[in-house]
Amino acid sequence: MSIQSLRERLNQVVTQAKHILAEKGDSVWEKEDQAKYDALIEEADRITAQIKAEQKVLDLEAEENFKDAKKQDPAAFKKNQARLAVEAFLRRSVREYSPEDIENIRATMSTTTDSQGGYTVPKLIADKVIESMKAYGAMRQVSDYIKTDGGNQMNWPTSDPNEEGEIVAENTAATASDPSFGTRAVNVFKFSSKIIAIPIELIQDSAVDIVDLVTRRCGTRIGRAQDHYFTTGTGTSQPMGVVSAVETGYTTAAGQATSFIYDDLVSLIESLDDRYLSGPNRPIFMMNQASRLLVRKMKDTAGRPLWTPSYEAGISAGLAGALCGYGVKINNFLEAPAAGKKPILFGCFNPGYLVRDAMEVQIFRFDDSAYMSKGQVGFLAWARAGGNIVDLSAIKCLMMGAASAG
Repeated sequence: MSIQSLRERLNQVVTQAKHILAEKGDSVWEKEDQAKYDALIEEADRITAQIKAEQKVLDLEAEENFKDAKKQDPAAFKKNQARLAVEAFLRRSVREYSPEDIENIRATMSTTTDSQGGYTVPKLIADKVIESMKAYGAMRQVSDYIKTDGGNQMNWPTSDPNEEGEIVAENTAATASDPSFGTRAVNVFKFSSKIIAIPIELIQDSAVDIVDLVTRRCGTRIGRAQDHYFTTGTGTSQPMGVVSAVETGYTTAAGQATSFIYDDLVSLIESLDDRYLSGPNRPIFMMNQASRLLVRKMKDTAGRPLWTPSYEAGISAGLAGALCGYGVKINNFLEAPAAGKKPILFGCFNPGYLVRDAMEVQIFRFDDSAYMSKGQVGFLAWARAGGNIVDLSAIKCLMMGAASAG
């Protein structure tokens, strides 16, 4: 008999015993009544003992399966344990943790500030946050990338890309030429997701993937903030943005401050050394939607658009996949065309721009009265990241000329 059948039988026996008690009430019991009641209680005891024995066997089998799973696929086991630990942390407050929760969380998540409910999430979950950051960050999608275990200051080595050797005649000494090395700071800064309030109904609903919900929203917010500073950061108390560090490839004519022409794009392309144009990592254009709109409106002398989808792409692909033979990445943190602005970038962002992450993402949980009074739980993520152009020859910008004097 299965353990479920035993439980159903136990429920029936207990119900019958309760019925006898209710039926007899305060009246004197007959010998037959007592015997019937005693038989039901004895059967209930036997069934209870059998259920305990069956459960013990199931527990032992589960433990063996647990050990076998750990032995057979340690990586999958570790990932599952990490996810369970994070889910327990997100769904329950510290006072609700079971002993198993506590052991699992301590084994897979590093404590940051325990009194505030903060933990450093395991790499599996941190990677999900990074993927969300990439989805909402144009700079992360195309730039070079490193991750460091610490957040110490870092100077990235650079060298003169135009160094050249020489022909040396017989019996002639080679010319001395020390390489011109330099450095670019790639320091990290602390980014916050701001506190995200989630209704307790969603947290308590086991059908809701709470790990994905929290990590995706944290990654989205931090990703947008980081993309902002990777684009326009000044380098002072924030990352050095590509716009702040990039060198000018071409400047539009005076009086042409809010628009550009096809020739401007060609001149920008040719401002990049040919080794980047024909290298393994093809360069791309980067612009915001306002600039893309201007490009899409460019027409030849016959009034035909210069940028159209290819025949193979057709209607299904929407916008053209390439402009002048090169890809286009939209970054709405770039400037719109205006006098002295840099609305279009062109170059090899990998390896031209370097994004650096330091350590893992930290997530804090807030379930104090400020949130509980509204039926919510708060979550806050911290991430440390930085960025800088590490090859100034790899990326150039289109600079808009001065406005018309009139």
